Amino acid sequence: MDRNTELSEFLRTRRARLSPGEAGVSVSNDSPRRVPGLRREELAQLAGVSTDYYTRLEQGRHLNVSEAVLDAVARALQLDDTERAYLFELARPRPRRTVRRRPPRPQRVRPGVHALLRTLDGVSPAFVLGRRGDVLAANRLARALIIDFEALPYHERNMARFMFLDEAARELWPEWETVAAEMVASLRLEAGRHPDDPRLTELVGELTIKSQEFRKWWADHNVREKTHGVKLYHHPVVGDMTLAYENVTVPGDPDQALCIYTVEPGSPSEEALRLLASWTAAPSASPGPSASPPPARPSGAASRDDSPSSHPSPRPSHSSRSSRSSHGDT
Repeated sequence: MDRNTELSEFLRTRRARLSPGEAGVSVSNDSPRRVPGLRREELAQLAGVSTDYYTRLEQGRHLNVSEAVLDAVARALQLDDTERAYLFELARPRPRRTVRRRPPRPQRVRPGVHALLRTLDGVSPAFVLGRRGDVLAANRLARALIIDFEALPYHERNMARFMFLDEAARELWPEWETVAAEMVASLRLEAGRHPDDPRLTELVGELTIKSQEFRKWWADHNVREKTHGVKLYHHPVVGDMTLAYENVTVPGDPDQALCIYTVEPGSPSEEALRLLASWTAAPSASPGPSASPPPARPSGAASRDDSPSSHPSPRPSHSSRSSRSSHGDT
């Protein structure tokens, strides 16, 4: 990602979404407006800089912008905390590299985090997200809820890729458009933090080509930090569930986040999750009286060990999703 181009597009889209009324700018009805939102001169006046200076900044020209100016521009554009941090990240000078940068090492989940996932199994769906939304590990209940990422080829174990290239995702999330747009905003934020990540560039390129929705939302330049929230699920076996989630940064590795789902005690969602846990119980466990026997494992996904990422999901419908048959390895 070219940082100057991204800075230019980010400022332009933030300015376009802010109306004169929202910014407290009085306008004349006799003066036709050919652009949505604020004009450059209006934004420059709000930020206390010259129109020429702001124009050069928005055009992505290389400037040594002070924090005071960036802070004034952020206030004028009414950026939230995440957007403000993203603006500062884009505008921060980067030293020129004299040596070729080594590709990032594959991410690994510590044994202690695997043990935590096992502890949560049968109680809460939990998984670890790495860079680019890669699913690095997941407990049995999370794989039953979403998809058995362990049964997928390594490079397909990515939440964004599943969300946009697998039709099952649109059935799984009743509010798919909201969830998917948030995923795009999260990827955009990561692109600002890691502009030289070749695998992220490859992922964005693939999704841009194959998904019209991704292409549209990526062009919006929205950014979002996913820390907590609520998601609705429609599971093909246990039905509808409302799940709250918390994303916790793994200590010692800021590029890994542990995502844990919870339900409201005594709610229908808790009962549905308990039933799903019965379906995913190990063969030696005794299922509850209302649970059906666990279905057969997906073909070709035999258990390898007792780590949380080794048990395939009991959802056979997910083991042959369209993402594997129609998209294949890329």
